[in-house]
Amino acid sequence: MAEATCKREIELAIPAENVQKATEKVARDLARVARVPGFRPGKAPVALIRRRFAEDIQGEVLQSLVPEYLGKALDEKKLVPVTRPEVDKVEFKDGEPLKFRAVFEVLPEFELGDYKNLTVHVDEMETGDAQVDKAIEELRERAAVYVPVEGRAAQKGDSVSIKLMGAPVGGGEPVQAENIMVHLGAEETLASFTENLTAANAGETKRFRTEYPADYPDQKLAGKAYDYTVEVLVIKEKKLPDANDEFAKEVAGEKGRISTIEELRKKLRENLESAREQKQKSQAHERILDELVKQHDFPVPEALVESQMDTRLERAVRSLAAQGVDPRAVNVDWVAMRRRQHDRAVADVKAELLLDRIAEAEKIDVSDEDVDKELAALAEGSGESATSLRARLTKQNALDRIKSKLRSDKTLDWLYRTARIETSAKDEK
Repeated sequence: MAEATCKREIELAIPAENVQKATEKVARDLARVARVPGFRPGKAPVALIRRRFAEDIQGEVLQSLVPEYLGKALDEKKLVPVTRPEVDKVEFKDGEPLKFRAVFEVLPEFELGDYKNLTVHVDEMETGDAQVDKAIEELRERAAVYVPVEGRAAQKGDSVSIKLMGAPVGGGEPVQAENIMVHLGAEETLASFTENLTAANAGETKRFRTEYPADYPDQKLAGKAYDYTVEVLVIKEKKLPDANDEFAKEVAGEKGRISTIEELRKKLRENLESAREQKQKSQAHERILDELVKQHDFPVPEALVESQMDTRLERAVRSLAAQGVDPRAVNVDWVAMRRRQHDRAVADVKAELLLDRIAEAEKIDVSDEDVDKELAALAEGSGESATSLRARLTKQNALDRIKSKLRSDKTLDWLYRTARIETSAKDEK
């Protein structure tokens, strides 16, 4: 039966004679260098040194004896802490054994279940004509241009150039701008602009109020209301290129080696099939881990969970920064967000421990060649040479982490090859 926690406690007593010997040695060493008023350096009596520097001597004795005896006890009990032991309940009295308690966490003991006959389901992903047509339409949308139109009013889908003046409701600094482009009906366009400018003609002036939501990205406007006077300058309509051979050549570029629309369709189909394989494999990996975690019930060290929660939070912060968003400026309760990561972090730690045990059972290891290949890929991405990257990671003690991740990845690939992967219709819920 799995234990409810990975926390362990050891209470130890170091024999009084050993404590006495260590105390005398520390006192003698200190007497050689201590400066005591009335005595030349190194000439003060040891008994005086022991009285005057009792606290310092005790601290030195603890630092020298506790790790030694704790290490022996851990070896005897075959316990490997995953956290640095916390020492408390220290009893240190002259002529008596030195007593203390050590509290730490260890890796859990558990039996591996049947990991060789897993069945997981991945979503079915179509890569037929309809998906190729959609990809062609997306390419046409990207290549779209806006051209001025005359003789009709603005309609959804048009891009309207406007001159704008706005007065904040309740008073404040007015705003004004010229030649702003507004895409009518677009997701990023406020509904009030789309509603009031649709059916407007070039040269026409519209007046309306806009209320900005509290979470509007521009903090100067968030939660405020403005009365706008908007003059429509130019109406432009979207023109999509025809899906012909010329379009195919432009999309592919000089190195694309595509000269017809049929060749472009073939290439897009190949890309879709490749993306489907990658997505389904990634999904299968995720579901294999979920299945493994579900099958095994054991506690995990809370320290590893805390570390994983930090990692997940750091990932979210880096993601925002990569999008050009200052994480300090967003309205997010980071403490609550970190707390919500707990269950997922427990699953992450469990999955990693399971992969480690399966790697041991199947003798899956990482070769020097595997590490060299990974470092070469990382170096290429960072613009750093593989040699200097290796030196830097070694100095930072990060090479072992890379080896550990590679071993986990190889184990997951092994599980993927041995599992039964079935496709099923995507759950739209």
